[in-house]
Amino acid sequence: MLYETFNSIKESFGEDYFTSRIDPEIVQNLNPNFELREYQKEALGRFDFYFSEYQKRKFPVHLLFHMATGSGKTLIMAANVLYLYKLGYRNFIFFVNSVNIIEKTRDNFLNPLSEKYLFAPKIKFGDKEVFIKEVQNFEGVNPDDINIIFTTIQGLHIRMTQPKENVLTEEDFEGKDIALISDEAHHLQTITKNQKEQELEKSWEYTVIKRIFEKNSKNILLEFTATIDLGNKNIRKKYEDRIIFQYDLKQFRLDKYSKEIEVLQADLEPIDRAVQAVILSQYRRKIAEKYKLHLKPVILFKSKSIRESKENYDGFLAKIKNLKPNDLEEIQSRAKGTDLEKAFNYFRKENITFDNLIKELQEDFSEEKVMLLDSENIDEEKQLKLNSLESKNNEIRAIFAVNMLNEGWDVLNLFDIVRLYDTRDGKWVRGKYKPGNTTIGEAQLIGRGARYFPFQLDETQDKYKRKFDDDIENELRIIETLHYHSAHNPKYIEEIKSALTEMGIIPEKHVQVDLFIKDSFKKTDFWKNGVIFINDRVPNLRTEIFSLDDAKN
Repeated sequence: MLYETFNSIKESFGEDYFTSRIDPEIVQNLNPNFELREYQKEALGRFDFYFSEYQKRKFPVHLLFHMATGSGKTLIMAANVLYLYKLGYRNFIFFVNSVNIIEKTRDNFLNPLSEKYLFAPKIKFGDKEVFIKEVQNFEGVNPDDINIIFTTIQGLHIRMTQPKENVLTEEDFEGKDIALISDEAHHLQTITKNQKEQELEKSWEYTVIKRIFEKNSKNILLEFTATIDLGNKNIRKKYEDRIIFQYDLKQFRLDKYSKEIEVLQADLEPIDRAVQAVILSQYRRKIAEKYKLHLKPVILFKSKSIRESKENYDGFLAKIKNLKPNDLEEIQSRAKGTDLEKAFNYFRKENITFDNLIKELQEDFSEEKVMLLDSENIDEEKQLKLNSLESKNNEIRAIFAVNMLNEGWDVLNLFDIVRLYDTRDGKWVRGKYKPGNTTIGEAQLIGRGARYFPFQLDETQDKYKRKFDDDIENELRIIETLHYHSAHNPKYIEEIKSALTEMGIIPEKHVQVDLFIKDSFKKTDFWKNGVIFINDRVPNLRTEIFSLDDAKN
């Protein structure tokens, strides 16, 4: 794999071989509020090495950055755009699978007033000021600007296959060097899984690769994803010389850039689980206020369908409006041994009565501070609020959604995800239970929510890393933890934890230790002639059991 080759180069020439290659002019043209982390410098240094020194560089250039959710891929994209501009590239196409991500990225690239704007107030190379312009095609664009087309993958395909006046056509790419940037790029890998020629001509991927990228040997295609199925032999072969940087969720967590994950299961009705999350969220807010930290924790309530989401939204607002002290007492009675117990202990210690707490919750989770979001309830105002949830002026505390936020949602102050349904869609494959697409999607959503909320108590602390791994009783630990609220379903809990462990979001529970045998014991007859028996665990599918009598046999 390409990234392994680069790993070897780093081992040979030193830890800072790639990070030291960063062009100061690129850094100066990025938003100064977004300080580059070491792994981001590594990614950019590898990009520079590939273009300037790597002897096996292929044309046209096709590279993939495999980076964890929340690791700052969009900032890397912005830096890559600036780097390519210095190489002479002026025309860029940013494409992705979701309209939601397009709107977010457009705001991050074009709106200097956005808190997540990626560039410096003025982009300057030498004495020349450079402007970023959104365009619909590349005819008549300013050759001194950074010209970007923002589109969905499907929209790009339609533009190319159903040409209209003043939109992108195949002729737009003749004689021009184009840089294509694909976010959430695992959607671009369908052609690799399905090689039927008849389907290729009709696919949007064929449009990207054949009609644009391969038209010019100087074109560039950069893919970014947190998800790539390297277990698929076709995908692995296709990307073996294209994955330039590998920084997965496991390494992201080990480097302390993520929240820790706690799965809370409760034998409660969905709306009561929602109230449980609200209590925990309010506890977080109070702990943050105690240490003079600005934090407005957000909750995501996830439903199975749009209809159920609307019902849960209405039910939640009604429940909060009519909340009674005995509702909180019922939740408190089940909280023993959890972070919820710490929350109730804190309320008691601070003399916060249930009546006063209920008044707070009714204010903080009133209808205007709770958002219903789905394909039937989305507009520009909601898009802007979703992209600014950390802002002091944004009062949204809870979001009810189905699947719209599974990808491309950048939020640091998400601390609770509540699963308002109780289904499983896994299956047994060759004696091993394999989590279904629903569980995998939920694990990926948890990974998105695991992005660390940056804070520091003094200048000696790293603002962007966990601080209390060795002090788990510290009350600020609650601000370093994301809770996933589920119904009491042991099979599902085992399934989601398995998926999270495989993705690297939660650590392996087993610990490997080395056992040493004394030399004196090795001389005994027992050691020389004894026999060791090892138990082997065999899955019992219970396919022949239909009653208790069958189980006895």
